[in-house]
Amino acid sequence: MEPFGGETFEHVMIILHATAGTVAVLLPAVNLLRRRKDRAHRWIGRSWVVAMYLLCTSGMFIYSMTGGFTLFHALALFTFVTTTLGVLAIRRGRVRAHVGNMVGSWLGAIGAGTAAALVPGRQITAWMIGTPATFWTVVALIVLATTAWTAWVLLRIGPRVRPAARVTA
Repeated sequence: MEPFGGETFEHVMIILHATAGTVAVLLPAVNLLRRRKDRAHRWIGRSWVVAMYLLCTSGMFIYSMTGGFTLFHALALFTFVTTTLGVLAIRRGRVRAHVGNMVGSWLGAIGAGTAAALVPGRQITAWMIGTPATFWTVVALIVLATTAWTAWVLLRIGPRVRPAARVTA
């Protein structure tokens, strides 16, 4: 099978799924490593939620191996729910529930992606083995774009500095 070949709906979904998955694995590390939970944290977090929703939704349209509903589809539904619960938790001020749902969703995505890459016959495995130069070039471009977005958010959106209070005599 030609990698990235054919403009079928499923090929588009596979490419969207792989792209969203790569972004969804990268972004949370930034928020977890930073001490400040500021505006940049929220922007990066919202970007991650969009990537997770794209990952879960696109995964529901990928049936080429089995032709039916699989464990990966069930995990996508579960992850969609846990990501949503994480968003709702922080909106209600429940920080621990937010952290638990978001970190759990992230680790689940890493685990599912790793498992999917190791299953013989899957598209990602075929791309890695069949056309490694193309595969790693695409991965590098996604990583570069994600890094550029993150840098822009951190530099432009970052914490808003409040002006010093005026002292009147």
